[in-house]
Amino acid sequence: MNSTILPVEVIEAHLDTIDLIAAMYPSSGEVEISESSAEWIDRLREWFLDPTSALAPAQIPPNLSVTVRLPVGGQDKSIQVIVTFPLRTETEGSEGADRLPPMRYSLRQPDWMSKAEVAALSAGIPNRNGDALEAFDYIQAEGARLLETKQTQTVSAEGSDATKASSGPLVRVWFYFPSLSTRKKRDDMVNLAPGYGLTGFVLAGKPGVLCLEGLSVDIDAYMSFIKTHSWGDIPSHQKKVSERFRETQNIQRVFLGMEEITDSLGARGGQRANRGDMQALEAWLGERGLRQAFEQVIF
Repeated sequence: MNSTILPVEVIEAHLDTIDLIAAMYPSSGEVEISESSAEWIDRLREWFLDPTSALAPAQIPPNLSVTVRLPVGGQDKSIQVIVTFPLRTETEGSEGADRLPPMRYSLRQPDWMSKAEVAALSAGIPNRNGDALEAFDYIQAEGARLLETKQTQTVSAEGSDATKASSGPLVRVWFYFPSLSTRKKRDDMVNLAPGYGLTGFVLAGKPGVLCLEGLSVDIDAYMSFIKTHSWGDIPSHQKKVSERFRETQNIQRVFLGMEEITDSLGARGGQRANRGDMQALEAWLGERGLRQAFEQVIF
């Protein structure tokens, strides 16, 4: 099977792409070019300047390769991508063999990805018009999405594992927030509570309220986990939450599970519709025999 060198303008475009990659990732270790590929890049540039030089087209290798370490997720994680730039194309052997071959991408498996995840990511890499930057953007975006999914699963698993075979009387604890708005933080409060054997509710807004029923040790462990993990990206001075009331005598569970009640209470006031309707909350708690707790928490 024979092969022929690609058009000079195609090879020049490949070298321009390599220059662009090197400029975009200038830090040490981000771009690796093998000694052989680096030598051929220099020889090809000289040949473009002087086509009458001693370089014979038959000597040109089938491809050049560059390895790029792409940062992922804004953390100390990365994916190494080997980009192969073809310099020759087959001219015989199969139908369409003389078409320009595309650039190829292969991924080195990082320690935080499985082989199946690497294979799935590799299969989706776009390869249109030799746009390496589009491929890099895809790899980084999908890698970050995968990393976030893994971290969420880890936090959920840790929260579930936190359930202990504790014993003791049930308590009901009420927490007050001057403001509670972030959706993810509220979702974490709801989703992690069952792993600690807790029931209750979350009310977002200004103010926000969190009510937890369960064993005292489990409530304390849950709040510690929430502050350390779910709120880990919040400066300590912004983690404004205070325990307002702890019921300890003859407590029976009122709530069947853990839920957010923000939308179910109806209209909300304030310029951004973020002020909770305290009268609606008082009535809602009154229906459950908890009106006295409302007075302790809100006033």
